[in-house]
Amino acid sequence: MSSQKNRVALVTGGARGIGAGIVERLVADGARVAFTYASGQAAADSLVDRLANVGGEVLAIRADSTKAADIAVAVEATVARFGQLDILVNSAGRYVFGPLDEMLDADIESMFDLNIRGTVSATRSALPHLGEGGRIINIGSTSADRNPFPGASIYALTKGAINSFTRGLSGELAPRGITINTVQPGPVHTDGNPEDGPAAAFVRGFIPAGRFGSVEDVSSLVSFLASDEARHITGTTISVDGGMSA
Repeated sequence: MSSQKNRVALVTGGARGIGAGIVERLVADGARVAFTYASGQAAADSLVDRLANVGGEVLAIRADSTKAADIAVAVEATVARFGQLDILVNSAGRYVFGPLDEMLDADIESMFDLNIRGTVSATRSALPHLGEGGRIINIGSTSADRNPFPGASIYALTKGAINSFTRGLSGELAPRGITINTVQPGPVHTDGNPEDGPAAAFVRGFIPAGRFGSVEDVSSLVSFLASDEARHITGTTISVDGGMSA
C-alpha cells in the first residue's frame, strides 16, 4: 500500500465509476481528498458519507470540468479547505460511440471539451499550488493505442491527445520535482460498463486475461504513481488492460 499521509488530492469526475474508486483508494492510503462532480449529487453525497464513516476527510465540489472557471474554483476550494494541494487526478471524461459521418457536432465538441480541454484547464489551475513532490495523473484509455471497436475514433483521438500532453508537459515539470503520468484502463467493470452486460462477451474476446479490469486494478496504480515511491517515473503511459493493447 502506498502512503499518502499528510497529502491532499483533487480528483475530477470522482463521484462514480473509476473516479470514485480512486477517491476511495487515496483516502484509504491516508490522503485528504476533494473531488468534483458535474451532476449526480446523490452519488457524491453518498461517497462523502461512506468515507466519513471510516474517518476519511473528503470534500465534494460541484464543478463542470468543461468550464475552466468552474475547475479553477474547485482547485481554490480544495486549497482553502485543506491548506495545500499535492495530487491532481484528471479522471473526468466522456465517450460517445458512433460512425464519424453520423456523429453530432455537439457530441464531438463535448468530448474535446471534457477529455482534452478539461484536463488542460485543471492542470493549469493546479500547477501554482503543486510543489516538490507534486503529482499529476491523467486517466486515459487503451483506445489511444488499440481501438478494436468501431465507432470510437473521436474518443480515441481525445485520449491520444492526453498521452501527448503528458509527454510534452513532463519535461517542463521535472525540474520542479513534479511528475505527470497517464494511466490507460482497458474495459473496466463499473455500473456504466458491467462485466455481464450485453456486449461483455464480445469485449472479453479482445482481452488476453479473459476478464474486465476492476476499479481497484486502476486505483492501486494511481495511488502508487501519486506516492513518493514513483518519484522517478514521469512522462509515461501505463496500461491496465489485461494485455489488450500488448
